[in-house]
Amino acid sequence: MEAVAKLKNYPTSPRRMRLLADEIRGLGVENALALLEHHPQHSSTPLYKLLKSAIANWEQKNEGKSAADASLVVKTIFVDGARSIKRMLPAPQGRAYRVRKRSNHVTLIVDAKN
Repeated sequence: MEAVAKLKNYPTSPRRMRLLADEIRGLGVENALALLEHHPQHSSTPLYKLLKSAIANWEQKNEGKSAADASLVVKTIFVDGARSIKRMLPAPQGRAYRVRKRSNHVTLIVDAKN
């Protein structure tokens, strides 16, 4: 029985978040938590919390079992683009440059290893 956790509108570019999501895809939950806890990248903190939330969702779905006994795996994780805030940056000779402040949605699915 799989469990899902979603993170919406996190203000980091999707490309930057995908780099970290690719590292934990397919890993066991304990290994993924250890990697995210000590990773220097800024977006590792919300992914760590999202993974903890997915584990809690799985435990709630499967009432009698604990996550430590079931050997959970990060089955699927994907990052989609979300809203982009447009800002203007002053440029020389009265011009302006457009700055797009991107954000993303992350969906994480954990499941017991077969």
